[in-house]
Amino acid sequence: MTFEKDFLIGAATAAHQVEGNNIHSDYWVQEHMVHTDFLEPSGEAVDHYNRYGEDIRLMSRAGLNAYRFSIEWARVEPEEGKFDEAEISHYRDVIRTCRDNGIEPIVTLLHFTSPKWLISKGGWESDETPEYFARYTRYVIERLGSELKYVCTINEANMGIQVAAIAKRYMQQMMAKMQAAGSAQGGDSGKASPDASKSPAATDSGEKAAQDGTVQMGLNLEKMMANQKAAEAERLELFGVARAECFTSPRTPHGDELVMEAHKAARAVMRELAPHIRVGLTLSLHDIQALPGGEENAAKEWADEFTHYLPAIQGDDFLGVQNYTRTRIDASGSLPVPEGAELTQMDYEFYPQALANVIRRVAEDFKGDLIVTENGIATADDSRRVAFIETALAGVKSCLEEGLPVKGYFYWSLLDNFEWQKGFSMTFGLIAVDRATQTRHPKESLGYLGSFRG
Repeated sequence: MTFEKDFLIGAATAAHQVEGNNIHSDYWVQEHMVHTDFLEPSGEAVDHYNRYGEDIRLMSRAGLNAYRFSIEWARVEPEEGKFDEAEISHYRDVIRTCRDNGIEPIVTLLHFTSPKWLISKGGWESDETPEYFARYTRYVIERLGSELKYVCTINEANMGIQVAAIAKRYMQQMMAKMQAAGSAQGGDSGKASPDASKSPAATDSGEKAAQDGTVQMGLNLEKMMANQKAAEAERLELFGVARAECFTSPRTPHGDELVMEAHKAARAVMRELAPHIRVGLTLSLHDIQALPGGEENAAKEWADEFTHYLPAIQGDDFLGVQNYTRTRIDASGSLPVPEGAELTQMDYEFYPQALANVIRRVAEDFKGDLIVTENGIATADDSRRVAFIETALAGVKSCLEEGLPVKGYFYWSLLDNFEWQKGFSMTFGLIAVDRATQTRHPKESLGYLGSFRG
């Protein structure tokens, strides 16, 4: 099975997860807090900032023809209104290295991390943020726009809503556990002890909440909740605000609207400066499956995750589809993975069939092109990665045969890297990295993905 020659087959990364030493970002600050939610700091990550040439050549030799990577806002604008020309030159070099190796560069302008100064000014709940994002976009596109064909404005624009939903469900589970424990002990079940968030019940419910694949990024939810009060006090000292409203923080409905305003503002800049660029954003999407009695809940979940964004994205050239697993929903809400199901390192159900289901459903409402901007698996067993890719791409092929406008597939991730709050414990990569020496070790799956090129 192969795809047409103009079909994009590539891999994806995010700057903070691979580059290293992103010292001006909000995540760098939080990783180094005393009361951090992170298992470990990113440090020099996998040194992609210096080794991008080697990594791009490995993709090219394996047969890949596209690379999706992000430009780091915190590098480009480390202080408010002060831009770093050396960093723009760096990203220009990355783009040109891609071109020199037959790789189409797909740039993402914001992949979760933001400059520290932005968070100190209210972050992603501030009405000023869309304007700041548009200014950053203008700076980048004025200098790099002529060298790009595709730009994703924002990665997983719906992530904050998903984090808010899982945090709410976690708290509900935790309170139910504590109330049940209180009743069993004959105490006042309506009161929680000050240390309730550190109880075994809280840990158990946190694990169950994290296992249903609701949020497609590395979160350490139980630690987040246990640290909440102490971390808020420390963030006030570091950022100057009581709540650090980062892009992946639990988002309010107003914050959700602001993300769309930021996207539209960036799109307008590109339409003005570089109308040849095909513009879109990416969304974290699940294969939402309604069990009997769960139809209403499933419809609401899909509306929250996708359809309510349609008015803001219908003017886009493409939509980036990002999928890792399915979510089953009954009358009570989201269900844990089925008993005995194969799990990935992220505790997602191994379910590569989900991708084709999501593509078909998205295409019902979004009429622009579709690009699979992320799809992959965290596993130590590369044969399971190969099997995942095989099934996922067979699904993409079937969608193309049905006439759906799918233009590319990007595996997540090119490299084993820093999986946010989970640190370096998750191995998604097509390339392993010995972090003691930063030596690259391509896996069989890298060449296997490249074999689908026409």
